[in-house]
Parts: sequence; C-alpha cells; structure tokens
Amino acid sequence: MKAALAEACRGIGRTLPNPAVGAVVVKGRRIMSCGWHRAAGLPHAEIEALARLKSPAIARGATLYVTLEPCSTSGRTPPCTDAIIRAGIARVVYGARDPNPAHAGRADRILEAAGVCVTSGVLAAGCAGINEAWNKWIATGLPFVVAKAGMTLDGQIASPPGRRWITSEESRRDAMRLRATCGAILVGGETVRTDNPRLTLRGMPSTAQPLRAVWTRSGNLPADSRIFTDRHRAKTLVFQGVSLREVLRRLGRSGVQKVLIEGGGRTLGEAFDRGLVDRAVFYIAPILSGGGVPAVGGRGVRSNESGWRLENVFCRMLGGDLRVEGEVVCRVS
Repeated sequence: MKAALAEACRGIGRTLPNPAVGAVVVKGRRIMSCGWHRAAGLPHAEIEALARLKSPAIARGATLYVTLEPCSTSGRTPPCTDAIIRAGIARVVYGARDPNPAHAGRADRILEAAGVCVTSGVLAAGCAGINEAWNKWIATGLPFVVAKAGMTLDGQIASPPGRRWITSEESRRDAMRLRATCGAILVGGETVRTDNPRLTLRGMPSTAQPLRAVWTRSGNLPADSRIFTDRHRAKTLVFQGVSLREVLRRLGRSGVQKVLIEGGGRTLGEAFDRGLVDRAVFYIAPILSGGGVPAVGGRGVRSNESGWRLENVFCRMLGGDLRVEGEVVCRVS
C-alpha cells in the first residue's frame, strides 16, 4: 500500500475534479505493475496498473492494492470493479473508503459477489489524507477551506510604512505552492481596496490559475484593481451581500474543492467564527510591529478552552520565518 500511495502522490493537483489514486498489482510477493490516475477522463489507477502488466494472464490470481475504494459506477470511464473482475484479480486491498455515502462499500459487495476477496482500511488515514479536499467536497458539497496568513510575531498583517513584505522570500514561494493546490483564492473587499493584490501564481507557469473570489458587503471595489484588469480577470468572482458560508457553497457548486482564504483579518475572523476553516497555515516572521491589523479578527472566543485549536501540527523554518500548519478541530462556543 505504501507503493500505491507513492503512485497516488504523483497525481496530486493534476486530477481535478477526480481524486488522486495509485494502484499496484502484486503476485508472488512481487510488484508486477504500478499505475496512477493522471487526469480526469483518463484511465483510473487500477486500469492503468492492469494495462501495464507484461501479460494479461499475470492478473489472474493476483492481488490489487489501491489507495481508494474502486469505483463501481459509470462516469467518464466505466466502473473499475468490472475491469477487476474480468482481469481475474483474486484479492483487492484498498485504503480509503469512498466518501460518497451513496457509493461507500458498494465495491466490496460487487467484488465479493464475484468471488474476489476484499480487504479495506489499510493505511486508511494516509490514503484519505491525500484527498482531504475531495473527500469533504464529495460528502458535503462544500470546499475544503485553508486559512493562510503572513504575520509578525505579535500577530499583525499590515506592513509598516516603507516595508512591503512581512515574511521572507522563501515563505512567499511556499505560499505560491499552497495557492497552486487550491481551486480558488478568497479575500475580503478591504484587502482589494487596501492592498490591490494580484492573487496570481507567480513562478509556476505550468499550473492553472485558481479562481479569485472577493467577499464584499458594500460592493465598493476599485474598477482599476489588478484582479479586474489583468489577463486573468475572467477568473475573478465578486460575491456581495451574502454570507461567507454561502460564498463557499456557491464555489462548491461550481466544482471548487479547495479554497484558500488569504484575508484580511475580518474575513479570516468570520471564517473562524462560523466554523468554516479546516486547516490553517501561518507564516510568522521574527518581527514585532505593534498596532496594525490582527491576522484573525472577528468576534473572538470567550475563553481559551472554547477557542479553535490545531491538531497534527507541523512546524518548520523558512528563511527565518516559522511556518505553522495544522488541522482546525475545536469549535468556538
């Protein structure tokens, strides 16, 4: 399954709106072939692994390891369960169950009815983790939300006069990679008015530009803003007079599986207050500025015990900054 996971990781960011999936065919304790899903409309990982066998006869009596429950319904491609049965695979071992309640466990029943032994839940957390955004979108229709901010050591996000950037160049490059994993970048109207951001992917020419969403109450946005005048202006969406949850719901309906909220402080505060954030990524520079604008505003918490907390926290240094990432798991009362 670790080999199948390595194959799946090759497809991260390339398969939308499908999940990243990897598969290997094993016989006689040897990996006979590997496969990964390359793009929507192309063969699924199981089909590619079977096609890469030196001979179709090798599949008979073999074991197929796959990171996600094999599909059992027709979409852009036929059901993988049919191909697995035709190939003569004797055993299927998969990691994560299909998050769609209408499909979860269906492959088990189909395969077992055909005499195929099925084992599920192997390295399930790792297999599910690589598709965390897709999993949420499939199950709820809402995109997975990442809150991102670059801030001073005392939690300010507004740069003092004469200094454009708070965080290091290394942190900004990492933030570009983070943007590239998302289907939309969301900011509040005040960020557009104050910072005139580009919200583009710089230094990553081969990656598709995400949508740029602006959440505004007044609708008072400068017409000459970069996001309305550059070559990506057709990918700019303005949402006025609706809740932040409704913005996310509409983005989800349009196929966006992952949204990066970049600010400002009021927008991030509202996202936390309403329980909309799934993951946080903060870049903390070793600077104290005082005053300014807090990274996360909003209503705030009543006590430390009732605040949002991070689990599975990962920290590392980037050009002198501290990058902190974790799952947001506790709800404010």
